[in-house]
Amino acid sequence: MNPRLLGLTCWAALVLLHLLWHGWLAPPLRGSPLLAVALTVGPLLLPLLALRRSLGRALLWVGILGLFYFCHGVVAAWGEPRARGFAFAEIALCLVLVGALGWGARGYKRTPRQRTE
Repeated sequence: MNPRLLGLTCWAALVLLHLLWHGWLAPPLRGSPLLAVALTVGPLLLPLLALRRSLGRALLWVGILGLFYFCHGVVAAWGEPRARGFAFAEIALCLVLVGALGWGARGYKRTPRQRTE
């Protein structure tokens, strides 16, 4: 499977997971579900701004964001028993996302810069 396609699929799955998790299936007990969705889905939509320039750049930002969502999943799995299943799904998606993006970047070589002296 193409690593970029796998990365895009995991990105879309993370957005869908958070929409379902915080908006419908397990909304916060105290607070607004709309605010929870905005705070969790909003950052995942920011790389769409970079998508028009370069898919690689957008996926780089998604990979960086994936590390924060991995941390969120670990904290939620540890501290929220009713959301543990969603948290484990988030952790798995983040691991696959970062792994796929790293796999896709392994053959990438940067062109050397010209020194101006």
